[in-house]
Amino acid sequence: MSIRSKAPLTRRVGAIATTAALGISLAAAAPAVAADDDDTILVVGKTLGFRHSHIDDTTRALIDLGAEHDFTVDVWDPPNDSAGWWGAGSPGQPGLTMGSTPFTSPENLAKYASIVFVSPVDNTNSLDPAQPRLLDDGELAALQGYVHDGGGVVGIHAATDTMHTSGWFTQLMGGGARFQNHPAQQTATMRVENAAHPSMAGVPLDWSRFDEWYNYTLDPRGDVQVLQTLDESTYSGGTMGSDHPIAWCQNFEGGRSWHQGAGHVDAAWTDDTFLTMVLRGIEWTSGRVSGGGDCVTFGEVDALVSALPTDRPRDAVAVAQLTARLDAAEAAADAGERDVALRRLRTAEKLASALVADRDAAGVLAGKIADLSAWQRGIVAAGR
Repeated sequence: MSIRSKAPLTRRVGAIATTAALGISLAAAAPAVAADDDDTILVVGKTLGFRHSHIDDTTRALIDLGAEHDFTVDVWDPPNDSAGWWGAGSPGQPGLTMGSTPFTSPENLAKYASIVFVSPVDNTNSLDPAQPRLLDDGELAALQGYVHDGGGVVGIHAATDTMHTSGWFTQLMGGGARFQNHPAQQTATMRVENAAHPSMAGVPLDWSRFDEWYNYTLDPRGDVQVLQTLDESTYSGGTMGSDHPIAWCQNFEGGRSWHQGAGHVDAAWTDDTFLTMVLRGIEWTSGRVSGGGDCVTFGEVDALVSALPTDRPRDAVAVAQLTARLDAAEAAADAGERDVALRRLRTAEKLASALVADRDAAGVLAGKIADLSAWQRGIVAAGR
């Protein structure tokens, strides 16, 4: 399937990395966007464990979205004989799948505007390192290189129920949260938390839907920006309490990731609102759309401040003043005091512009603090 693009998906390159492990200087971290000539996404539906019926529906829906929005879809979903308690091996999608793994190198993956993991369960829940993973060491290294080069990744439904033995993949997909269990399928209310994010545009702020609702091993809030939560008072079987994130996003090691925990039921993939939300999540990870704070977190900004030099007195004062204002803003945000948080963030943004000696670093940091403000305003707009 080859489709020429009128409004191309793009992939971020030179994206901001916020982890010290990457060793990227703050001054050299200005983001850039480059068009991809092929405007292609990769859909990964390969399973080595329980196979969700929606994988086929999701793949077809994304192909249809590609035809409508001018991008090409490659599919990696080979049949295999990974039998177990779930039955015989996976039938895959032999009529659509590529003939061999695309996860050969970062350079090969670079053709993709985004990689969408569609419930690729691999039966690694036992955390047994000998259990075969969805991606072997070489394939995982290719994905890591792709992300570090600015690649976008999307996780749908059971994307948190794969690669359990890879801490890096778990952080990429869920901020450390992995699938734990789920009650019977039932109707529950999803609540938008950040109404300003592009993927939440047009999504009902309080959305009652029938689906399969996952409980996770931990609450990823803090490591990710939460986009939607589940109201556990509207259904039975939730185990995470008053804060149950179900959709989130993050800037991760140079790339972007977006996750939606709903989508188990086949009917989701004929729902225009749900499909548009997923499409915009893909577009956000590719860099085609931005806004609503672009999933910047306080931790991400704290890492940028920590990377600033403190050798000279002026630099030390800048770091101390910024740290104090950001800590106060985060505390206010955690307490639900949005107006206070926004005032503290406005002060921090001005301080970054005025006190940080490196002008490039000052611009990057001030922009990220402005993103935090946009995020907080999005929460206010959602009435949270």
